[in-house]
Amino acid sequence: MSSCFGNNIRLSVFGQSHSAAIGMTLDGIPAGKPIDFDELKAFLARRAPGNSPLSTPRKEADEPEFLSGFAGNITCGAPIAAVIRNTNTISTDYSEFKIHPRPGHADYTASVKYHGAQDHSGGGHFSGRLTAPICIAGGICLQLLENEGIHVFSRIRSIGNICDDTSFEEFLSERLHLHDDQSRDYDFLKNEAKEIRKLLESEPLPVLDHVKSEMMRDLILEYKNKGDSVGGVIECVITGLPAGIGDPMFDGMENRISASVFAIPAVKGIEFGAGFACAAQTGSENNDEFCIENGRVRTVTNNCGGILGGISDGMPIVFRAAFKPTPSIAIQQRSVNLETMTEEQLSIRGRHDPCIVVRALPCIEAAAALAVYDAFPEHRYLNN
Repeated sequence: MSSCFGNNIRLSVFGQSHSAAIGMTLDGIPAGKPIDFDELKAFLARRAPGNSPLSTPRKEADEPEFLSGFAGNITCGAPIAAVIRNTNTISTDYSEFKIHPRPGHADYTASVKYHGAQDHSGGGHFSGRLTAPICIAGGICLQLLENEGIHVFSRIRSIGNICDDTSFEEFLSERLHLHDDQSRDYDFLKNEAKEIRKLLESEPLPVLDHVKSEMMRDLILEYKNKGDSVGGVIECVITGLPAGIGDPMFDGMENRISASVFAIPAVKGIEFGAGFACAAQTGSENNDEFCIENGRVRTVTNNCGGILGGISDGMPIVFRAAFKPTPSIAIQQRSVNLETMTEEQLSIRGRHDPCIVVRALPCIEAAAALAVYDAFPEHRYLNN
């Protein structure tokens, strides 16, 4: 089914934006693994709505209620089940979308597929609200991966036409007071991943260049005041993943990560390493030459984004996800009346994010963690 993900672990997401609750079941997590619920709560709070003038004013605590899978805070081997109660819904804002599909939303396609029987309130099962259960499962996997020395963190790469071009090497040198040779050391990047993530998470807009942060904030508020919206790009880094994880063809690491990332409704594109830029390069420019560093095989550059032939090469996995502007905008747009089959004008009411990117960083990290943790047991099996 489309609401399920994973081979070695199995995630199933359920609920609708305005249903009594949303939730997930996560099967395949080994017994005996401690989970820090306070850390998980803080992770979910980064995605929760109503915490910033840059996001929707809908206020939801997003605190999960665990129904099974734990003995105290220790996993017991049973499927982990959790729900989040929906407590702040205004479904009347969405009643007209049953016959007037919103441009940029799944209202029309869902109506065709489900013969008009789908839940329209808040976008139903197509809503970005369903990323909260993904973040529960992904937040658990993040902690399990950290115990293996694997870390995931992200930053806003761009909002609209404002791009944060600062590299992580420059960021490390400036914020952690490193020498140039240290900032180029990928092992050091791995070892300092927790510190980097803490620094990024402390920022209202997690970017590496503070000047660009202010510019992005002003741009988001500008479009918000116009009743419009703006999109952007999130860059995610996975460090500490050993070489040899993943498969060729359909179960490559790019495939797995892409499949989980595209569960986030607003994602419209993904690229790894140099991504589309490599199409304008020559082979001599794009190839990552090999070297020996601290007794291990490394590459001099990382244009491949840490993946070759679908398999991790030991370098940081780097990918970027493009988010479309929030389709729910107050500006009048053309739509149709599905009952009369006539064209009509539509103005969307309700509470919506002027920029989805701001709350999407933990969603990207959760999706990446799910994909990596799902592939990790195969690595252990092959190496035992």
